[in-house]
Amino acid sequence: MSLEQVEKRIKKLKKEIEHHRYAYHVLDKQEISNGALDSLKNELAKLEQSYPDLITPDSPTQRVGGKPLKDFEKVEHKVPMLSLFDAFTKQDMRDWENRLLKIRGGNWSYFCELKLDGLAMSLRYENSMFVQGATRGDGKIGEDVTPNLKTQESIPLKLRKPKRDELQQVGLTNKQIINIQKVLTSGELVVRGEVIMTKKSFENLNKKLSQENKSVLANPRNAVAGTVRQLDPQVVAERDIAFYAYYLVTDLGIKSQDKLIKLLSLLGFKIVKHYKLCSNLEEVFKFHHFCQDRRQKFPLQVDGIVVKVNELDLWDFFGVVGKGPRYMMAYKFPAEQVTTKLKDVEWQVGRTGVLTPIAFLEPVNIRGATISRATLHNMDEIKRLDIKIGDTVIVERAGDVIPKIVKTLPGLRDGYEQKIKAPNKCPRCGGDVEKISGEVAYKCVNKDCYAVNLRQLIHWTSKSACDIQGLGEKVVEQLMESGLVEEISDFYTLTSGDLSPLERFADKSAENLVKAIQDKKIIDLNRFIYGLGIEHIGSETALLLVDNFVNNYKGGKRGCIFKIKDVVNYFASVDLKDLQDLQDIGSVVAQSIVDWFGNDKNILVLKKLEKNGVGIKWRKQRDEIEKLKGLTFVLTGGLSSLTRQEARDKIRQLGGNTTYSVSKETDYVLIGKDPGSKYRKAKKLGVNIITEEEFRKMVNG
Repeated sequence: MSLEQVEKRIKKLKKEIEHHRYAYHVLDKQEISNGALDSLKNELAKLEQSYPDLITPDSPTQRVGGKPLKDFEKVEHKVPMLSLFDAFTKQDMRDWENRLLKIRGGNWSYFCELKLDGLAMSLRYENSMFVQGATRGDGKIGEDVTPNLKTQESIPLKLRKPKRDELQQVGLTNKQIINIQKVLTSGELVVRGEVIMTKKSFENLNKKLSQENKSVLANPRNAVAGTVRQLDPQVVAERDIAFYAYYLVTDLGIKSQDKLIKLLSLLGFKIVKHYKLCSNLEEVFKFHHFCQDRRQKFPLQVDGIVVKVNELDLWDFFGVVGKGPRYMMAYKFPAEQVTTKLKDVEWQVGRTGVLTPIAFLEPVNIRGATISRATLHNMDEIKRLDIKIGDTVIVERAGDVIPKIVKTLPGLRDGYEQKIKAPNKCPRCGGDVEKISGEVAYKCVNKDCYAVNLRQLIHWTSKSACDIQGLGEKVVEQLMESGLVEEISDFYTLTSGDLSPLERFADKSAENLVKAIQDKKIIDLNRFIYGLGIEHIGSETALLLVDNFVNNYKGGKRGCIFKIKDVVNYFASVDLKDLQDLQDIGSVVAQSIVDWFGNDKNILVLKKLEKNGVGIKWRKQRDEIEKLKGLTFVLTGGLSSLTRQEARDKIRQLGGNTTYSVSKETDYVLIGKDPGSKYRKAKKLGVNIITEEEFRKMVNG
């Protein structure tokens, strides 16, 4: 092709690709397959690679590229990005309207749309070309995140130029159409909107993070904020976020918000499809009710609707007060409330030793989540609510926050209710409890109480013990801080309803964690003993104790699942001297074992574990221990039928050793999917390389 032909082809390809971007991301229509669209993009990329002088900033090939940023530059918003005032009831909305009527009497209509829970963003275009995207920041100063936003297909790199008949159908006048055409040709245009992540995309992202052993994100808004502020645009390109436009800052002479939103769609932006023009508040209330009933079905995270005075010329008249504009209101969905009974109150110990009363409730469903606990904060709150054990109470779950008791119904008392008293001894360590001078809080004065408990919980869930996926240190501490978990047996009583209100937990991630816990209720005996956190007992010593138990316990056979009480009975009655005679177990370790199993509090925890369905699996006999004796293994790549930790445990159980680096002394390198440098080094040194299947035959054959 000649240069002229190439130039024409590139223009046609860009136009065709942009047409399908607009159809898919704005009109929700897919006219050609993804494969066909990728083929067009590939042809364009090859032509541009051959003719780099023909590359333009609006080319689809320019969405992903560039080096990671060192930081974000500051951007001043010429027109401040304001916050919204909140309304929760119909009366709040009527009061708002009355305030407007006092400023200016008359009639106006209301434009209503879903209130998205995302990150506010401002986009600037010059001569129709996207030149800058900035976060809201403090409303006056934001951060320039242009490279990141360019990676997203929902943001047009070049504004679409609507046809005259399309603009006329919106109801725009000739003068307004001329203004639009002029700005698109040689002017600046500023668009405001929200960057969001759909519920499905959020679930997929958290699933991916979990598989990579990374911390999951709390909610879609946090996911968006973290994505947009990534310093590497390549990372942003891999995440599924979208920009929804809701306002045009540039004055084009358009008089109403309903026409403005339609214009934004014609310019190439996604808009929220669920909106309605209402002539009065009664119609607003109906739309609010409609959206509230369907909020769970929306693919986006929404917590209410935004109600705006539709007539834009009134916006300047009503003006701004404090943090937000008078002419619009965030009409939130109401907090959901139900009644249930307060079964009991337990005092949980926080990080600083402060005791917090936790209400245990008859399980109740609030917006799809089973709620069985709520915080009572402190004794002052208990007195304020005039609450007793056995009371019927009203529980509220506002949005996605932790449930709370908002009211007691004393008229339903039957005389058997019990007064709630502050403890004088710490329920966790038995130490003294003192009321903090000048405060409402009660505190355990034993400095080691919280730290010991937290370390025990983290140890129990660790990879070498129960290996519960998703229960990292931060999550365990969060569960302890919120009063959901105090001892290891509490992990097995958690429900998704307990978890989903917490930060970093969506409904799906809560369900996943509960499932992960339940999947690990049957624990290998050596992991179980190690997980108890008995002083001086490491993973190798735990294996020795298991070997001793297997030799002396007559009630089971290889592979059977048996009760915790069998282990308790054995170690509670074992002779101290017998333990001391075991290889690598001296008097100090033996005494530690005897003391632990002689502690009534520890035995109570074990009984609770068994009551909550935890069992022990006995997987080996003594004669198996020598199978891999003297052999050293290195693991690399992803294993499919077991985790690396499980493979290492199996090797050690059978007498072998594992290391993390390959050398001439290495006997075997076990490889999984996508092995790395260890695999290459093993080939170079001539070390035996085995697959997962070969490893299974080795340990089972």
